[in-house]
Amino acid sequence: MKFINKLLICFFLLIGSAGLYGAAFPENTHLTDETEVQVNDGKSQAAGDHDVHEGPSAWSVLPFVMLLLMIATGPLFYEHFWHKSYPFVAISLAIIIVLYYVFGLHNHHSPIHALAEYIQFIALLTGLFVASGGIMIIVDKEAKPLTNVVILAVGAIIANIIGTTGASMLLIRPFIRLNRNRIKPYHIIFFIFLVSNIGGSLTPIGDPPLFLGFLKGVPFFWTLTHNFMAWLLAILILLGVFYMFDRRNKSDYSFGENSVVPTNKIGIRGTRNFFWLAIVVGSVFLDPNVFDWVPGIYYEGQKFSFIREIIMFSSAFMSYKLADKQALSGNDFNFEPIREVAFIFIGIFGTMMPALELVSSYAKSPEGMQMISHNTLYWGTGFLSGFLDNAPTYINFLTAGMAADGASITNLQDVISYSAGGFANSILELTAISIAAVFFGSMTYIGNGPNFMVKSIAEQVGIKMPSFFGYIIRFSVPILLPVFLLIWLIFFYFA
Repeated sequence: MKFINKLLICFFLLIGSAGLYGAAFPENTHLTDETEVQVNDGKSQAAGDHDVHEGPSAWSVLPFVMLLLMIATGPLFYEHFWHKSYPFVAISLAIIIVLYYVFGLHNHHSPIHALAEYIQFIALLTGLFVASGGIMIIVDKEAKPLTNVVILAVGAIIANIIGTTGASMLLIRPFIRLNRNRIKPYHIIFFIFLVSNIGGSLTPIGDPPLFLGFLKGVPFFWTLTHNFMAWLLAILILLGVFYMFDRRNKSDYSFGENSVVPTNKIGIRGTRNFFWLAIVVGSVFLDPNVFDWVPGIYYEGQKFSFIREIIMFSSAFMSYKLADKQALSGNDFNFEPIREVAFIFIGIFGTMMPALELVSSYAKSPEGMQMISHNTLYWGTGFLSGFLDNAPTYINFLTAGMAADGASITNLQDVISYSAGGFANSILELTAISIAAVFFGSMTYIGNGPNFMVKSIAEQVGIKMPSFFGYIIRFSVPILLPVFLLIWLIFFYFA
């Protein structure tokens, strides 16, 4: 562990050195949009706010592919090595790409951006995970299929109020406890489908991609208005499929032969942690790019938040220190799930930079522009959201979709006009991107942050979860893909 900690320090020092590198060599940075600078081969490039650098080579996606393969095969074929070494593997692969960007491509901008996005990501997940870990919900009912359906439906609704991560961490433990005599992997899988992903499609709070769209200028209630019918159809279908699965589960509904008859009451311990949960959710809106009075860190003309992240980490610390100890004990709370997510996603955020840049470059190319439509945006955003982080995938495809219409995502009025239908098919395109980014995050364990945490919590209590490929082959492809195909046909293909 000491060696891993040293490696982690090296990783962040490398990222920091990227920033110092950019500061020390200002000739690598554009000054204004009208400026043109000469690069070594004598060619000129239009200036912007980004570095002058070559695009990544195709081989640079190999560390990302390698990390995905190891996430998929490690727990299955070399479990002991993977469980012990996944932090080292994830950080090492990320360092390879950071070194390549800083010293090979002379691009310090992308690693700094990736670090900022990772800190925002892990701060939110940590705050929600720890705050909700001190809230123990006791559902004293028989674990009948209809009861489970109600819990999943409630989770899908409140995911839009406290986010998919908050709803997942709040409900996964009581959901497991309720079904402890009959728990099967499908219970956890459908929880991931409904609560950790698709449920949060109606508000910017629900899922990070939608929040990024809100920050760019998409109105707050736009997603509720335009995503609702697709959300409702998907939720109803998946709840129906789950009900059929659960009815076939003939395990005992009760709490055991020696247990008292359930009172059908619902109790809550650790209610004080709702205060910290509310602070974490509320702090999401403290973005320095939206509110000028919020302090930020200026870097190359951009403003990065830090107050929000300090509040989230502080809330996590305080909520744990002041939590009801019986609630923590009843939840079997420990930090292993968030630790696993933290290390795995260091690797993902570090290694996915070339993949995102290559996809973005193609989408903005003349060839890519010709292929832009609400149909290609739906499937393109969706497929990549299942394997890349769905927030930057959303932004990349929204950027490409707007560019194809002659609009710019950096222009607030363009974004407002785009979301209001000011461009041909723009509402349909934005709806396709929004739904796909959130829905398809449920296709794999790494599609959305809560997925991995829910899986880890389930495994800690002894539930044998499917492997990475088992999840896709046994559940995502036969259950989710037909639903997503139906959504596409009804709301996009014939639109």
